[in-house]
Formats: sequence, structure tokens, C-alpha cells
Amino acid sequence: MPHRIAVVVLDQFAPLDLGVPGQVFRTAESSSGEPLYEVVTCSPGRAAVRCSAGYSVQPDHDLDVLDTADTVLLPGVHGGPALREGVIDDRLREALQGRPRTVSICTGAFALAAAGLLDGRPATTHWRNAAHFARLFPRVKLDPDVLFIDDGDVLTSAGVAAGLDLCLHIIRRDHGSEVANRAARRCVMPPWREGGQAQYIERPLPPPTGNGTAATRTWMLANLQAPLDLEALAAHASMSVRTFTRRFREETGMSPARWLSRQRVEHARHLLETTDLGVEEVARRAGFGTAVSLRQHLHAAVGVAPLAYRHTFRRT
Repeated sequence: MPHRIAVVVLDQFAPLDLGVPGQVFRTAESSSGEPLYEVVTCSPGRAAVRCSAGYSVQPDHDLDVLDTADTVLLPGVHGGPALREGVIDDRLREALQGRPRTVSICTGAFALAAAGLLDGRPATTHWRNAAHFARLFPRVKLDPDVLFIDDGDVLTSAGVAAGLDLCLHIIRRDHGSEVANRAARRCVMPPWREGGQAQYIERPLPPPTGNGTAATRTWMLANLQAPLDLEALAAHASMSVRTFTRRFREETGMSPARWLSRQRVEHARHLLETTDLGVEEVARRAGFGTAVSLRQHLHAAVGVAPLAYRHTFRRT
């Protein structure tokens, strides 16, 4: 049976956040074309719920449908007691407890935090609401810079586009890269942006000093197997090492070394999922050089060794 995702709609919901799960998860299909997810929508008391764009929706279900859900997802809200005061009513709080997997998009994290589901755990939300979130929920380990955070049974994301990223990440986690990549193509969106990638936060940037590092990042992706040190990267960008490092961090939110390591891990994951290459060859093609290095980096990223990862995520 398809994995059931129950979307909980609250008053003043963000309209695009509500549409994201229904649009993305419905595109995930098996190799024979069978749907892998079912998305249902509910509200407390099955009441009509008004959004911030001036219209209302009438969900098909009340909160009882959460008892049949494999994943519960809360879209963002642009108002209401969860966002203003950090509180939700007792019915909703009780309904959210003990679910196999709980997910939020954007400010939907306020409702999860108000239910106590994020206490002591890492989480994120939209950067514009981060300071308010931190004041309301000091026990949450808030990271306002990243696109999304996967903490196992609880996943949180930043704004609308990050919600798309998180839905694709869930598909990839559940069914592997091949299924997620097909879903991304149907949604006409990039197949992945890592959760640790920085949000596009309003920060003053220095005036431009020439071309950026985008061309060099493209070159890096095409040459992951090569020994790409800072000197080689800066030379490709026609910059000094210091200037290149600064510009790279401004444009990506992370250092060249960290960005490169993440791309190599993702490429290794793709090869493990979609090919029969040995671990040594995967390590070479991904730029890690040895199976030992690949094992260390993959374990740090996803917590498993290469062969265990292949066994879990390979789809035949």
C-alpha cells in the first residue's frame, strides 16, 4: 500500500506550502508506475481553514486520520497562536504525539515546537522568523541557516523552496535517488539541494569584484575524481586563494572544502544506488581516493558504511 502522508492545515496557512506535498509526493512512482504515496488533508474538526491569501479550503478529514498516517506534515502559517505565542490547542497537541514521522515546512515548525516535539532536537524554520522562534522555544536547537534538517523521525525545513527540497529528500530517503530524480523531473526542479546548504538570507554583501565562482563550481562537479586543492580552484577562477575562498563562502554559505566534500558524498551515494561498481571504484570516481576515506565520509553524512547504504537504498 502507498505510504500515507497526512497534511494538517491550520488557520492562516501558507497556500503554497499546502500545495507542495500533494504536488511532489504524487509524482513519486515505482518503476511499474504505481504511486508510492497517498496524500490526505485534515484540519481540527474538519473545519474550513482560511489562508493568508484570502480564501478558505475544506479538508476531507479531521485529526482522526492521523491515526492511519505514516507521516504527518504541517505546512507553514502566516499567523495564528502557534506563530504569535507558540501555543496550540490541546486537541492538536495530543494528535501530534507519537507519530512515526513528523515533518514541517517553513513556520510549520512553530506548531511542532508548541507540541513539544522539537525540545532538545535540531530544527530549522524560515530565517525571518528565527529570532522569534528562538525566544518562544529556547529548548530547541535551532539552526536558522540551513535549508532543512533530517533528525530521523522529525524533519523541518525553511521556506517554500526548501519544502520542495525536503519532500524530494524524503522520497530519496524512502526509495532512493532514481525515484526521487524522476519525481524532480516531473516537477521541473533540480533533483537535490542538500539540507546543509545555506538559506538565501538577507545579509549585506560586498560590492562585486569580478566574476563569481559559479563556473568553477560547475568545473568542480565535472572533475570530482581529480585532486582539487584550493590553489587549483583559485587558478581556475582567476582569483587569489584568499579572494576565491571569500567569494565562494559568500555565494554558497560554506567553504570550498566543505562544499566539495558534500558533492563527492552525493555522487558516491548516486553511484552506490544506481551502479554495481565496487566500493574502491566508487571512492575513486567520487574523488575520495580510497574505500577507507569514502567509508569515513559516508558514515559522517548518513551514518552507514557504503555496502550497508547500497543494501538499503538500491532499488532493482
